Amino acid sequence: MLRYLILSVKTLSILSTIIMLLSKLDNIGEKTINKIAEMAFKSQIKNAQYLSVQVKTNPTQLSKGILESLNIDGYGLEMQKDLRLEKMQITLNNIAVSPLKALMGNVQLTQPSEGNACVVLSEKDIETALNIDNLNKQLQKSEICYGNQTIKAKFYQVKCRILADGRVMVKAKLKIINTQTFESVCLVIKPRVCKSGQGILLDEVICTQGKEFSSILINAIVEESAKIFNLDNFLMDGISLDVNHLTMEDGKLNLLAVAGITHLPIR
Repeated sequence: MLRYLILSVKTLSILSTIIMLLSKLDNIGEKTINKIAEMAFKSQIKNAQYLSVQVKTNPTQLSKGILESLNIDGYGLEMQKDLRLEKMQITLNNIAVSPLKALMGNVQLTQPSEGNACVVLSEKDIETALNIDNLNKQLQKSEICYGNQTIKAKFYQVKCRILADGRVMVKAKLKIINTQTFESVCLVIKPRVCKSGQGILLDEVICTQGKEFSSILINAIVEESAKIFNLDNFLMDGISLDVNHLTMEDGKLNLLAVAGITHLPIR
């Protein structure tokens, strides 16, 4: 009987300690958790004109291990793989965390959570991502034909226009080394959402200028363009995007997606 009494006292003591710790969660507040989340996500971005990470909490819900929402809002973002984004908005709801670890300043998710995301790419973003050095490296690997002759060519400018009809026009200027003359290649590309939601496919590619060049040169532009729409290039650690809609307007490409989170980024 005494043994059970001692165990009961110990159990009550442990429960009392847990309740006391949980009550202190009221004092953590949004400010502390916001700072933890902000530092974690900022570590995933090279540079930003503006970046806000806001966690909304409620003391009652937090004591149960629930964060009401996590909002990431930024523009002019330069991601780790050098891809620039005009804008990124991610909202995640009802995030399950370990309340005691949160108390210690360690926000750990106990299960995945979902929400919504919007990623916007501008024409300038796409132009920057179409890396001229990478394009020229591809040209150096093979012989390029122009008409009936073999030439050496070098990209020196790439421009992009996002068209209102849902297509992207990529125009590249080249210098023909053999003759010291200049030529242009223009591709009109139709991107579409992959059925799996894991990226954007280049559904249709039409060459409207520079058809005289061999497919090697055309394919170099297409391959470099395809990399831009690879979601892995602008994902953050712990965040997934399942794209469900793509729109284009006013020189901008908008990706709407279901966002998922499994953990805060590792700093």
